[in-house]
Amino acid sequence: MLEAPAGVTHKGDVLGHPPGLWFLCFAEGWERFSYYGMQALLVLYMTQQLLLPGHVQHVAAFAAFRGLIDPAHSLSPIALGSAIFGLYAGGVYLTPIFGGFLADQVLGRTRTVVLGACLMALGHFLMAFEASFLLALACLLIGVGCFKGNIASQVGELYPPDDLRRADAFQVYLLGINIAVIAAPLVCGTLGQKVAWHWGFGAAGVGMLIGLAVYLSGRRWLPPDTLSARRRADAGARRPQITAREWTTVAVLVALLPVLALAALGNQQIFNSYLVWGDAHYDLRLGGTRLPVTWLVSLDAVFSMSCILLSLGFWRLWARWRREPDEIVKLAIGAVIAAGAPLLLAFGSVNEAITGHKVSLAWGLGFHLVNDIGYANMFPVGLALFSRAAPKAVGGAMIGVYYLHLFIANLGVGYLGGLLEPLGPARFWFLHAGLVVLGAASMVAFAAVFRRHLAPSTEAEVA
Repeated sequence: MLEAPAGVTHKGDVLGHPPGLWFLCFAEGWERFSYYGMQALLVLYMTQQLLLPGHVQHVAAFAAFRGLIDPAHSLSPIALGSAIFGLYAGGVYLTPIFGGFLADQVLGRTRTVVLGACLMALGHFLMAFEASFLLALACLLIGVGCFKGNIASQVGELYPPDDLRRADAFQVYLLGINIAVIAAPLVCGTLGQKVAWHWGFGAAGVGMLIGLAVYLSGRRWLPPDTLSARRRADAGARRPQITAREWTTVAVLVALLPVLALAALGNQQIFNSYLVWGDAHYDLRLGGTRLPVTWLVSLDAVFSMSCILLSLGFWRLWARWRREPDEIVKLAIGAVIAAGAPLLLAFGSVNEAITGHKVSLAWGLGFHLVNDIGYANMFPVGLALFSRAAPKAVGGAMIGVYYLHLFIANLGVGYLGGLLEPLGPARFWFLHAGLVVLGAASMVAFAAVFRRHLAPSTEAEVA
């Protein structure tokens, strides 16, 4: 499946890609294991222990922190835990911008990634103690910001500007993330809930240390740290200036963010109202046993991983007979496919209203399959686009900017979730389908109008 296509094999490649890709993928996989392992436990830990009387008083500086988000002290432990989780989850998509600038201007990619890994490991271990809870969250937020965007940027820097293997590389990269999504809740969640909370958080910390060890062991195969190279070559040299054309490209990439967010609404809703709706409306019975609706999240991760492999294989076969499209065209194709996913849930809801029978899981399987086929050609391909098209002087920062589309999407998902009861299930999912269709149409327009700015440089020169 991952053999290199004819004509693009390079000396020293492993399975058609530079060796550094595999070290970066394994390092990011372990980082995501630690992240999702901790995330699986966070709300449960807060609502079942940390925020309860007799425990919350032990959290250092918590009274001042609560005064900022709950001045009247009116929120229950569940509501307060949800508010804290929302701040944390939102912050995860903002701190990569800081991490990108830190790498671009001060430390360079490698040092910033190492710093992020150390902070994340420290944060996971600090979660084992009630007193250090807020410090742990701060370490995790800053650590994710330093690690995530910069290691993704290094994936892109392994390839020349006109090498279309970059999109394949980010799909392989996302494959490691999906494996972590499957494994982390099973390992860390089971340890945290069945043994003790600190065992689960400790397992997440150990996973982060393994990721750091993998990253450091592969340093000689990673892209050269351009900041360090510039300093060695000429300590007094001025930093590269961004040209007017590059500023135009930056503006186009930023303008693409709300379009990406619209196209991602169906996917991001999986972690929010989809579970609430599914628990009430899916027929979850299997052999006389009612399945937990949360199992659908693990199922989605399995589907997502499979769809990435299928997408890789498809584009490899396509390249044998036809020219492979560049990233912006693949994004448009993925958005069009993803638009069909919430439409299936809408039809399932209409069928439930007509027949009175709960929604069959067949509709859910169709939703996850269509959504994940589309998303396999969106999220990793978008990373590839931003890593290649962004000016090198702000490459790390632009990877951080790319993640802002998920921040926007999650804000939208949070607002739309409040419409589930007023609209009813069918209209709720038709609304999502319409918004994703709007995102898909906008993506097609971007591909048609701005391809000259976003295509690889050799294609732009030909045009």
